[in-house]
Formats: sequence, C-alpha cells, structure tokens
Amino acid sequence: MHAKYAERGLSILAFPSNQFGNQEPGNETQIRQFADTFQARFDMFSKIEVNGQNAHPLWKWLKEQPNGKGLFGNSIKWNFTKFLINREGQVVKRYGPLDDPSVPWIINSLYRCWRYL
Repeated sequence: MHAKYAERGLSILAFPSNQFGNQEPGNETQIRQFADTFQARFDMFSKIEVNGQNAHPLWKWLKEQPNGKGLFGNSIKWNFTKFLINREGQVVKRYGPLDDPSVPWIINSLYRCWRYL
C-alpha cells in the first residue's frame, strides 16, 4: 500500500508494541528485520506502549480525537489498529486490527482525503 500510494502523499508510520500477547518481544533491529521479510518499506519507529499510564503521548492524543475513539472503549485492542490522518493533522478515521487497508472502502477514504487537499 505504501509503495502504491506514497507518490500521492500517503505515509505509513509503524509503532511496534509488545502489549498484545507478547507479539513484539524483539529489539528494534529484530523487529525491522522481521518487517523486511514482508518488504515493509514504511517508517518504523521504536517500540512503545499504546495503552495504559505509560502510553506514548501520540497514541494518547490519537485516541482522544473525535474520530479516533474506539468502538468499545478507547483502548487499542490489538496490534495493527490504524489511524487515517489528513495533512492538517486531523484524525479522519480509526480502523480496527482486522480492517484490511487494501479493501475498497478504506481506499475510498484515502481518495476522499486527497480530493479535499
């Protein structure tokens, strides 16, 4: 998805977290090497916490935004929760971990963001 839409302005930012079933136990180098096996060419940041008292300030902010609130409470339920943020820095939509970013309704959300830029 990053390779296909980067020229239109899409940036994918990944924030590994080990708060979900110990899925990210490795260090930054190990996590990056694992992501490289999937040809992940987007920006990957340091491992952080996304829930709880030690949640990273960015994730606290994302979850507090009107369009960043979760369906059943505000906590991040599992890895791969996604936020669509426009160029003005506004949260447009929050997607769950099972939402496939390549499906038409999510791609249409991207196009709507670009149309109004």
